[in-house]
Amino acid sequence: MASRADNLASNLSLANFSKATELKKRIWFTIGALIVFRFLSFVPLPGIDPLALKAFMERSSGGILDFFNMFSGGALANYSLISLGVMPYITASIVVQLAASLHPSLASLKKEGESGRRKLNQYSRYGAVFLSVLQGYAALRNADIQGFAIDPGPLFYAAGLISLVGGTMFLLWLGEQITSRGIGNGTSLIIMAGIVAGMPTFFSNMFTQYGTGAISGFTIAALIGMIVGLVLMICFMERATRRLLIQYPKRASQNGMMQADRSHLPLKINTAGVIPPIFASSLLLLPLTISQFAGNSVSPDSTMGNVLVSINQYLGHGKPLYMLLYALGIIFFCFFYTAVVFNPEETADNLKRNGGFIPGIRPGKNTATYLDYVLTRITVIGAIYITIVCVLPEYVIAQTGIGSLFLGGTSLLIVVNVTVDTITQIQSHLLAHQYGDLIKKAKLKGRLR
Repeated sequence: MASRADNLASNLSLANFSKATELKKRIWFTIGALIVFRFLSFVPLPGIDPLALKAFMERSSGGILDFFNMFSGGALANYSLISLGVMPYITASIVVQLAASLHPSLASLKKEGESGRRKLNQYSRYGAVFLSVLQGYAALRNADIQGFAIDPGPLFYAAGLISLVGGTMFLLWLGEQITSRGIGNGTSLIIMAGIVAGMPTFFSNMFTQYGTGAISGFTIAALIGMIVGLVLMICFMERATRRLLIQYPKRASQNGMMQADRSHLPLKINTAGVIPPIFASSLLLLPLTISQFAGNSVSPDSTMGNVLVSINQYLGHGKPLYMLLYALGIIFFCFFYTAVVFNPEETADNLKRNGGFIPGIRPGKNTATYLDYVLTRITVIGAIYITIVCVLPEYVIAQTGIGSLFLGGTSLLIVVNVTVDTITQIQSHLLAHQYGDLIKKAKLKGRLR
């Protein structure tokens, strides 16, 4: 039986979209902010030789720089003002989140509600500044070593470091403005915009190879079908939850009858989100990147040269060893991150304090054990799902030769999740705007008041 909220949602129509002036303003503001982000990705740092930079990016393709370049929307390939993107803030947020689960003082802040969340966000911003300084210096040092810095003096380092840190902080401010004055989560939308920016290049390369006869029409149709299938799979699995029935003691209602309250504790199938493939990719691409950087100064006939050749041979994209280690890394980080972000003992204590219990399970330690048991079982399903979504595109890229990270599982996960979240917020705004008309259509009892 459909609830009243479901009835309202079923009567929701986009026909009155033009009347939702506030929603239109929010959407236009979001689009304008994303245009500013794309514009800044083409503004280069001072003192960078574009021709030498292009040659370096071609030599280092396939490493960790390509991975971070994907999230920055090509800004890293241009060595622009926002080359670092929002990755320093994402890294700092993950570190703070892990610390909040392990450190007692930060864990107490996490329990304080909104005020504690603001303090943790402030710590994340401080960490983002610190990481921006470190990563910015590393990027400038890399430009100096690789030879695409025109005049690598103190002025180059000072101007470049200020520009990179300022660009990252500007993106954080822009993301906060999108969240408060636009639609969706600003930081997530900036990451998604950087990934989607690679879509034209991906399809251009695909049809160019079709024109030269490198791939067939059947291969293109199979690629598009695989992308559609993975998107549908992600939409289904990311919304899938295991709902545990929570029973509360009987309480006196308004008419004097004793009534027992029931609720549900939803446990997501994929509790870890996109963190496992990001961590696994970063760890696997790091040796490949180091070998590429060191390959210019090492003789191919030496022992170190043979080691570097072996690393490039066995840990390249699409190689069996790479895909095996990638799958194992994803599975490991799925369980690790889920264990960090979800504490069964804390959840069981909260239920016990509020008088709730799972039918058939004693409150306290037994409830925590049961929650851990259920969470472990659904995490197995979530880890298999994430592994399929991430490893299958790697195999397809290796077989077809279309080397684009846009086709990667991490990219699809981020794009689909952010899109679904943004559409949900748009529907919420439309629902609030059309609430009066929807009450009449749903024929609720209070419509004549």
